[in-house]
Amino acid sequence: MDNYLIPANTKKSKLILGFFTPIDLAIFGTGCTVTIIMLLIFQGMNLTTAIIILMPALISGFLVIPVPNYHNVLQLITNIVMYSMGRKKYYWKGWCIKDGEE
Repeated sequence: MDNYLIPANTKKSKLILGFFTPIDLAIFGTGCTVTIIMLLIFQGMNLTTAIIILMPALISGFLVIPVPNYHNVLQLITNIVMYSMGRKKYYWKGWCIKDGEE
């Protein structure tokens, strides 16, 4: 009968825990490490200082959080930047005999 079923999440099995690449974990781990070091350095703090100290973990967590239709926010931002800086005019070079010329 030749009916083939291709799972929609075939690349998900290549990710760590189904969501993260090693780069994602390195980014998040670095952000958390910087936050922990800053928490150890600054003892007495107010709300503003606490928010500033937590920013590395919050930003890195935001970058690696999964979003629909993309791997994560970092991949989405990368795709937006690559598209906006890339070539917008595409030239036809097909396999036709006339090759677009008449």
